[in-house]
Order: sequence, then structure tokens, then C-alpha cells
Amino acid sequence: MNILHEQIDAVLKLSLNRPDKFNSFNREMAMELQQWLDKAAGDDTIRCVLLTGMGKAFCAGQDLSEAINPQGPGIENIVTQHYNPIILKIRNLEKPVVCAVNGVAAGAGANIALACDVAIAGKSASFIQAFSKIGLIPDSGGTFFLPRLIGFQKALALALLGDKVAADEALQMGMLYEVVPDENLQSISLQIAETLSNMPTKALGLTKKLFNQGTNHSLEQQLAAEGNAQVTAAKSEDYQEGVNAFLEKRKPIFKGR
Repeated sequence: MNILHEQIDAVLKLSLNRPDKFNSFNREMAMELQQWLDKAAGDDTIRCVLLTGMGKAFCAGQDLSEAINPQGPGIENIVTQHYNPIILKIRNLEKPVVCAVNGVAAGAGANIALACDVAIAGKSASFIQAFSKIGLIPDSGGTFFLPRLIGFQKALALALLGDKVAADEALQMGMLYEVVPDENLQSISLQIAETLSNMPTKALGLTKKLFNQGTNHSLEQQLAAEGNAQVTAAKSEDYQEGVNAFLEKRKPIFKGR
């Protein structure tokens, strides 16, 4: 299995599982990850996804032996059939996606992590826009997410130079939500995912959608979108539960409906 899966209460934990290849992607792993993201989208018992890697690395990007194989899928298919759908499924999933970055995240691996909603890294993790080192350009949304997270000038420099960025520096730049000791990464990331899975899922999904839209909307368009989304959120069972819990001075029990 290229993707290990485990459902922990309402959290679907997905682990990239090619540790001998530093979890570099081949076609099989890319398609398996897409299938599990589709599963998360269609299963109401799943209210948060936690993505991480097995072994010493989160993901070293593309398996280059596949990329240069004349009988392989070819670069065009690797981008359009493997990575683009993964990024779109993460961003369009109406549930939170938490990424726990253990070790190196290079190339597409780095950009998949940046596409997630909450990215947490172990102290020894690092991020590398490795594309320029082999004559390629950043894909998997790298040219979209990185400048929005850390600013145009810094992002372009990292893309051109291919510098390695340590976890603490990535946190200071704005790439990450949190850096934690390596030995605590899995437990802390699961705790965050479980917290999100117990929150009002519809409202979280709408919030995520609004953040996605906000990069392209005018202020007027975004205010209108917020108004429409707020009306939708106010019709949810979780909104009623949240209000009742507040009035009754108790902890709300959200059902994701």
C-alpha cells in the first residue's frame, strides 16, 4: 500500500508510504491519495483529514525514475493527472486538511504541504523548492501558494535559488502554523485534527471556500459571498446547537450537520 489509512474517530489519517524512496510520488501513490481524498469528501463520518509521511521524510516530490522512464506517464500527465487533481481535491474538500511534515518536504512534497489548511512541522523538517535544480518550474500550486504565504520577493527567490528552508525559518516566514519537537509531531497534529473534527464542519467548509475565493474577489464580491455563506451556515444544525450551548452555558456537541 502506497498510502496507509486509519480512521481515528472522525479523523482520517493518511500516511505516504514509500519510506525507502523518501515518499516520492509515483503514479500509484498519486492515484491512491486522490482516491482517499475522494473518500473523505463523500463520507460524513470523516470530518477532518490528517496527512503525513512514513519514515524519515514527508515527501521528496516526484520519483524521477518514473519521470524519465520512456514507458512512464510523462511530465505532462504527471502534472495534470497526478498533482493538479491532488491540490484541487485538498482545496475543494469541504473539511479541514491538516499536514504533519516529518523531515524533508521537497518539490511537489513541499507544495502539497503548503496547500493544506493547517501545516505543522517537526523541528527537523525542511522545505525545498527543488525544481530549479533540475531545470523545472515549481508545480503543484507552488507559484500560487508560496507568494501568498510569504510574499512575492521571498517566494520568487526561493523558487529560483532552491534554498533549503529549516522548519523554524519556515514558521517565521509564514509557511507554517506551528513547529513542534519531532517526537511530539504526530500526537500534536492528531490533537489539532481531532479538535477540528469536533467543530461545526459545515461552517469550517464554508470558511475554507471563502478563503479560496478571496484571492480573486473584489471586496464587494467577497462581502456578498460572506453574506450568502453566513445565511447557509445559519441554517445548519450546528449553528442551532452552538447558540443553544452558549445560552445554556454548556459545551456544544457539534455533529457536522
